[in-house]
Amino acid sequence: MMPGSDGFPLPQPSSRSSVEIYRMWSIYKAVNQRLRAGGAVVNLLVGEPNFPPPAKAVAAAQAAMAGPVGYTETLGIRPLRQGIADLYRRRHGLDIPAERIAVTIGTSSGFMLAFLAAFEAGQKVAVVEPCYPAYRGTLKALNLTPHRIGTDAANGFRPRVQDIEALPADIAGLVLASPANPTGTLLPAADLAEIYAACRRRGLWLVVDELYHGIVYGQPAPTILGQGPEAIVINGFSKYWGMTGWRIGWLVLPERLVPRVEALAGSLQISAPYLSQVAALAALECEPEMEQRLALYAANRQKLLQALPGLGLNSFAPPDGAFYLYCNISHLADNSVAFCQRMLDETGVVAAPGVDFDSQEGHRFIRFSFSVAAGTIDQALQRLGEWLPRQARRG
Repeated sequence: MMPGSDGFPLPQPSSRSSVEIYRMWSIYKAVNQRLRAGGAVVNLLVGEPNFPPPAKAVAAAQAAMAGPVGYTETLGIRPLRQGIADLYRRRHGLDIPAERIAVTIGTSSGFMLAFLAAFEAGQKVAVVEPCYPAYRGTLKALNLTPHRIGTDAANGFRPRVQDIEALPADIAGLVLASPANPTGTLLPAADLAEIYAACRRRGLWLVVDELYHGIVYGQPAPTILGQGPEAIVINGFSKYWGMTGWRIGWLVLPERLVPRVEALAGSLQISAPYLSQVAALAALECEPEMEQRLALYAANRQKLLQALPGLGLNSFAPPDGAFYLYCNISHLADNSVAFCQRMLDETGVVAAPGVDFDSQEGHRFIRFSFSVAAGTIDQALQRLGEWLPRQARRG
């Protein structure tokens, strides 16, 4: 143990806290520095809708502020849990009891609660990459070891059932997303059925991130819950409803995990914020408004798909859902962080480096977020159209 200036030993940070800092945030700091210096930025970096939340959600929260704003039941107010259950009935024709639903402080809290309820400390959990980097970070912080399952654009970044069947014997569970961040990959019902069955045969916990449900292009997103009750689903109001800062999400749990999550939530979050729960309940009535926003995302997606190949970025799998395009830049650079920094410095266009999303291959990829106004996409394409064709491969 290291001594302090007074000669006494200094306690050190835990090994669990030694998780990777997103490299995206170094780019984000550079964005802010550029803005403070008066420079222009065309922001395709952050994965959040660049639009206000549903009007009814805002009005509901404002009205609720006139009364007491306090704790709620640990698993969430009953009307919201029932409203989420009704959503599964409308979208998927499934009868999910409200008692299996837990409201969380965003999906971040949902992952923490799900991992704590399902896994023993020290276990290994398979994660499909490319992926949202917080899967790995949360697992490591909880003294769990992520085990990478790699995918590639040739297969649309879809995990294969043989990848699951080939997992080592000491794997305790599997984490995947559909539609996925950063690839936009959507798993059809047939793939979900195979994955669900493989996990059941192996006795693995299956955790599926369905946060981008509703943001799809051409085909609906089936839920893993259509395969049976033995999966943990994580979802929330951040993406489709555009309520990232309201920090409101939910879990759908196998019945035997509900009391475990309730106990954990009582210690770790008490309850999700009351005002956010009220707003989320109102947001469930706003699907027509959200569908108009989806049309904008679809138009932005189409612009990128049509324009980028002509600019030299032609290695990607067209996203089935979410609002990202994950592009291979290996013909231009071997360092996605340096490439994103150079692109920002020389064009003002900012994207996310792939190293955050894939622990082995991310240096060869960048992610564009198209959850922005149509004019932002037009500006980005204009600037990249003048810059990308001039780029020669650098390290």
